[in-house]
Amino acid sequence: MEMKTRIAEKAKELFMRYGIKSITMDEIATQMGISKKTIYQHFVDKDALVLEVFMQVMQQNKADIIKSKEVAENAVHEQFLCSDVVSEMFAHMNPMLLFDMQRFHPSVHQQFEQYKKEFVIRFIQQNIERGIREEVYRADLDVHLISWLMLESNFICMHQPEIRDNITNLAKVEKQLTDFFLHALSTTKGVKLIQKYKKQRLKTSK
Repeated sequence: MEMKTRIAEKAKELFMRYGIKSITMDEIATQMGISKKTIYQHFVDKDALVLEVFMQVMQQNKADIIKSKEVAENAVHEQFLCSDVVSEMFAHMNPMLLFDMQRFHPSVHQQFEQYKKEFVIRFIQQNIERGIREEVYRADLDVHLISWLMLESNFICMHQPEIRDNITNLAKVEKQLTDFFLHALSTTKGVKLIQKYKKQRLKTSK
C-alpha cells in the first residue's frame, strides 16, 4: 500500500476512535513506526491530513448510500438501508470527532457542510418524493422543510454533552430518529412496510 494511503488509513482509525484534537502527528508516526518527517512529506500539515481522511469518509459514505438507493424495494426500504449505513459509521465514531473538526479544522468542516447540503439533502428530498409517488409517504408533506429537519436532527443531537460524551449512543440516536421520522412521514401502507423491515432486521441481527 502506498505510504500516503497508509498514513491516511491510520489517521482515520485513530480519529474515529479518539477524536481529532487528541491525536497528534507524533502519535500517528509512533503508531506506524515511521518518522514524523515521513508524514510531512505527504501531508503539509494536520489540516491537510484531516481533509484527506474526511474526503475518503465522505466518498465511501456516498457510494454506500447510492448502492442502498439502487437496491431498495421502495422509499421505506431505502431509509432502512441507509440508516444501517449511517449507524455502522456512527458505531465506530467518537462523538467528539465532528466537534473537533468544526472547532480546529474549519476549512474541512466547510467541505463536510457542503457535502451535507449538496448530496445528503438531495438524497433525502428524492427519498421523500419517491415515497409520495409510491403512496407510502403522506402527500401533504413539505418536502424541503422535512428534508432539512431530517438532515440536521442527527447533528444537533451530536452536540448535546450527554450524547457527545458517550460513544455508544450515536448509532442508537440515529436509529431512533429514523424510526421517528419514518412513522411521521408514512401512510398506513408505509407503516406496514416499516413493521415488515423491522422484523427482517430483527431476524438478521440474531
